[in-house]
Amino acid sequence: MVDNNYQPTAKEACLFLSEYAAWLLGCGATCIRIEKNVQRMSEAWNVVSEMMIMPSYVQITVRNDEKECDDFHSYSVVKKTYRCGISFNINTRLSKLSWDIADGKCGFDDARTRLDEITHTAPTNRWVVLLLASLANMSFCRLFNGDAVSMLIVFIATLMGYRLKQILLSKKCDVRVTFFCSAFVSSVIGAGGYIFGWGATPDIAIGTSVLYLVPGIPYINSVSDMIDGHYICAFGRFIDAALLTAALSTGLCGGMLVMGLKWL
Repeated sequence: MVDNNYQPTAKEACLFLSEYAAWLLGCGATCIRIEKNVQRMSEAWNVVSEMMIMPSYVQITVRNDEKECDDFHSYSVVKKTYRCGISFNINTRLSKLSWDIADGKCGFDDARTRLDEITHTAPTNRWVVLLLASLANMSFCRLFNGDAVSMLIVFIATLMGYRLKQILLSKKCDVRVTFFCSAFVSSVIGAGGYIFGWGATPDIAIGTSVLYLVPGIPYINSVSDMIDGHYICAFGRFIDAALLTAALSTGLCGGMLVMGLKWL
């Protein structure tokens, strides 16, 4: 039987919280969310935690609450961030885990088991993601007043570009090179409206063909971190997002040049 009343030692809590924070940072959580979740669990386990969050790692120091324990111990762990990609599923489930611990619904042993299960969650079916991303980008085309032909072009361009992105990332290709190649392929296909005279809004088709690559979440997280005073993380996330934006922009320009489109 699992004892939900078991209070982990400072060392056990430190190891768990560092692993937890490294996964939460890697899946796209903001710094303020990580701090609140870790603080919530620390209070439930009667330990005091202090954390420093950097773009590539987290450092956590956990000590016994001197008021609750005469045997004082302090432990520090530096944990490299897990580069698992942005995942709302993992983010949400990890946050729920922190609330369950705080509410006494989950003991320490259960928490370690659930953490392992969450971090080994299989990603959403890639074919479903591919289809939904293509439909979403096609909807963006319509949002910008693209006609039916342009929407079809954007759907195919996104389908091909996103599939290439999936393949390259599965081969551990650099993410910036991946963004460049995907944007290049999508822009070449998106230029079909201009080349063959399809549709009345070919400019919208080529302009929206690469929108699925825009790193919106890193930009939003960088602003959130800046507001909360995490300037190093905010700057790091902004630079990462800017480099990805530069890569997709270069790929878009390269595709347009290859297809012989004139600059306006």
